[in-house]
Amino acid sequence: MKLFTFTAETGAQALAEAKKELGDEFSIIAQKKLSDGNYEVSVAISEEDLKEAKTKQQQDDLKPKTNNIAERLELIAQKEIERKRIAQSMPPLPEDVSLQLSDAVRQISQIAGVAPKTPAKSPYGTPKDSAQKETTPTTPPKQIESKKEDKDSSPQKKKESQPDDLRLIRGEIDRLNDRLKLIQNMFWEERGPKRDGLIIPHEFAEIYRITKASGIAKEHLEKIMQLTLELMPIKMRENSVLIKRYFREVLRKMVVARAENLSSNAKNIMMLVGPTGVGKTTTLAKLAARYSRLLNKNYKVGIITLDTYRIGAVDQLMFYAKKMKLSIDTVVDTEEFVNALDSLKYCDYILIDTVGSSQHDRAKLESLKSFVNADPNAKIDVSLVMSATTKYEDLKDIYHTFSTLGIDTLVFTKLDETHSYGNIFSLIYETKKPVSYFSVGQEVPNDLSVATSDFLIDCLLDGLVKA
Repeated sequence: MKLFTFTAETGAQALAEAKKELGDEFSIIAQKKLSDGNYEVSVAISEEDLKEAKTKQQQDDLKPKTNNIAERLELIAQKEIERKRIAQSMPPLPEDVSLQLSDAVRQISQIAGVAPKTPAKSPYGTPKDSAQKETTPTTPPKQIESKKEDKDSSPQKKKESQPDDLRLIRGEIDRLNDRLKLIQNMFWEERGPKRDGLIIPHEFAEIYRITKASGIAKEHLEKIMQLTLELMPIKMRENSVLIKRYFREVLRKMVVARAENLSSNAKNIMMLVGPTGVGKTTTLAKLAARYSRLLNKNYKVGIITLDTYRIGAVDQLMFYAKKMKLSIDTVVDTEEFVNALDSLKYCDYILIDTVGSSQHDRAKLESLKSFVNADPNAKIDVSLVMSATTKYEDLKDIYHTFSTLGIDTLVFTKLDETHSYGNIFSLIYETKKPVSYFSVGQEVPNDLSVATSDFLIDCLLDGLVKA
């Protein structure tokens, strides 16, 4: 592997110099802005690819420049970028770069003889003549020459040559699309904020934006990027699909999920605690229905509620218990609580609903703690229920306050009411506590799923998709 460094006034120019000398088969290692205002791009290329690039360059020098589609497309893109940058006093933001390159993309499609899927729209309207030109692809130079040379060739030879030509054109277009994406990411890199000395190569710009927008805590995101940059093979950086797949695997391994305990050998007691309004009672009803009806074995389930403060809370649970034919006890103190546990000892699962408590209400938290420690013979699994719509800093505050109860696992609700799941990832990663269930809607009992790291990372990178 050979390393090369290129310096220019802009990152795009440095990248163009690298391409001019090394061709397309290099990998970008790093990019940084120098103290003199110039940009330095470091690239790596294998010795085999380097030899091929030099050989190809020598061969290309002997050919007419008009036949080199790659150079023509590169010049079109470069000219468009420079024109836009001169016209504006500030470099555009990444979202604008896509619009600015639309003309270049259209010309690429015309040169390659492939009509774009979505015609680029001009902000000043599209005259009829212009629209006609855009929907009628021009004939590629290679095809024009092929027609002249093969005018007298047999139809069989033409059929054999067409697949090869199409493959070459498609390969050229794929390479140039990747190159345009790199140029677009160059703008993002030049305008991007300082990241405490961490250099993010433009191959990672897309995945960086996705994960940052998801709400992952800044310190966690930078740690993840650092690990990825250190461990990811250089060859994998050339493909955006491989980058996302590798990044997904890194994130997945950082999430701790707990498998569902379906053992009937011991009594399972689960207490749901958490702030007000997060859906503890509805989640308990979903769990009760799941254990008693939805699994392969119909487990015996009993319910205890400590929530005698909230109007309608007991009635709501009574309704669910009656509908599912489950035993339910309402208690107001620790003595009644111990008796209720004893009366439900025949059950495989005992689910305990608690009164919602603000993380700042110390009195209620101390009361809950007395119930957790009321029966020394009972092993109570304490599940902290929180809403996915809560900001990471607030989630962290809630966790640290309720941690005095001895949290065993986390449950997140209302995943269907948000598009950002980085806060959930960051809390799990920060606390190292396993997540056990996700609630993805209000419907009882279907909108509850056993938590897995795959599901959370899919939501984080691609959004929630309900089955």
